[in-house]
Amino acid sequence: MREMSGPEAVDLYSRLTRAARRSPGSPALHADGRSVTHGELAGASAALARQLAGWGLRRGDRVLLLAANRAELVVGQLAVLRAGAVLVPLNPAYTRREVAHVVADAEPRLAICDRERLPIFDQLATVERRSIEEVLALDALAISWVPDAPEPEATTLRAPLAADDLALLLYTSGTTGRSKGARLGHGNVVAMIESLHAAWAWSERDVLLLALPLFHLHGLVVGLMSALAAGASVRLERRFDAAATVEALSAGRATLFFGVPTLYGRLVEELERRRTAVDLSAVRLFVSGSAPLPTELFEAFRAATGVEILERYGMTETGMLLGNPLGGPRLPGTVGVPLPGVEARLVDPLGRPLADGEEGEIEVRGRNVFSGYWRAPEKSAASFRADAAGGAPWFRTGDLGRRDPRTGHFTLLGRASELILSGGFNVYPREVEEVLLALPGVREAAVVGEPHPEFGESPVAFLVADGELAPTELEEHCRRELAPFKRPRRFVRLDALPRNALGKVEKRRLRESEIPYNRRSP
Repeated sequence: MREMSGPEAVDLYSRLTRAARRSPGSPALHADGRSVTHGELAGASAALARQLAGWGLRRGDRVLLLAANRAELVVGQLAVLRAGAVLVPLNPAYTRREVAHVVADAEPRLAICDRERLPIFDQLATVERRSIEEVLALDALAISWVPDAPEPEATTLRAPLAADDLALLLYTSGTTGRSKGARLGHGNVVAMIESLHAAWAWSERDVLLLALPLFHLHGLVVGLMSALAAGASVRLERRFDAAATVEALSAGRATLFFGVPTLYGRLVEELERRRTAVDLSAVRLFVSGSAPLPTELFEAFRAATGVEILERYGMTETGMLLGNPLGGPRLPGTVGVPLPGVEARLVDPLGRPLADGEEGEIEVRGRNVFSGYWRAPEKSAASFRADAAGGAPWFRTGDLGRRDPRTGHFTLLGRASELILSGGFNVYPREVEEVLLALPGVREAAVVGEPHPEFGESPVAFLVADGELAPTELEEHCRRELAPFKRPRRFVRLDALPRNALGKVEKRRLRESEIPYNRRSP
């Protein structure tokens, strides 16, 4: 695991609400027709934090948030941080089974959710929700939009926080089994924000149009928190709408837009449908991440707008790591160079550094890198490699890459793991396989990703089963058990799964269609 420095005082909440002390009347958030100033946002979150402290929320307690994008969710997130508790954001589309896994692992004392998600917690078995003392509906919280100038370190509710005090517990990728919680301390998140401020020249004048969900690091830290810490403002959308986005951007209502390749594909479709030129000159920066941006999409967006998308690369465990330069060449197909405060290298399977032009695993280090996985010391230890020179250990990303000897730009070559990235979200094959294996008649299941023009990748399920399987039965089963982005978009029935001499399923052959079997739909 990464070595932490001493007890440096770092307070993420104070950093996020600093603008309330400098310019409390400046705009912070616009959502659902409501405009909120930085002072009002700080006041509302401070008041809610006092309510939570009065309820009994203690420093270090985990709080589950399961809600769609809106101003009240932002207040809830900030209040949890101000109280010194740990934010555990979840996708509101998660099923009971998926929520149960996180509840059992993170053991939150409190859950806050949209009213329509309350039944999820009623469905949890007593043993599954034993840690949760109360479930609160987000729209039932008494939120007061009264301006407030918070104390510099927000210490009225608890002692000052250190850099390694836990701020976020984000559940992220696992190539087998279920997701695991990445431990992000206050210092980690502040380092992520400071790196992006330096790399992308954030200012108080910026307005971010944000349609990304706030349960994901991309929307939560790269978008919302970076904007608030800069004193900028956010136009927060509940969901992405291509036509509304083009209207807002062309009307000059934003200077920044962050998205995943899926969203940029829909923007290109919308722009081509209009057949008239759209002026997007008010937007100084378009950024793409969470999944590789196809070169064809980069070129199509440039042809439609005259603008080059800045592609970057990061992980939940580290925040952003690499990015095409703000003022330098944005080379399609590459993810750029290390961001400020980040070191990156390529190594061979034995951990020996490689020269530029050679292919190997990307390893990184910096203050942004997490301390390890929640209650998983073995997984945490295996994720880091000791530095031969005695410096800080390197985080093993599991991604393969190559660095151009002329420009220093990194190109991603694929993942050493089997993780599927669909529409910017992680899909864990083993989790989907377990769901399919629970269906009577399914003897074996293997899930892999295949290229998808809109989502980057989509899950495909290969099944070995007794008797016939109706496609409607498979789809309905997955609909009950899995969030939409995890559901296989195609089912292929096989007589047998391809295996190597040791009996391990050869998923590479499934992905590359190199197997001598009879493909037939279930």
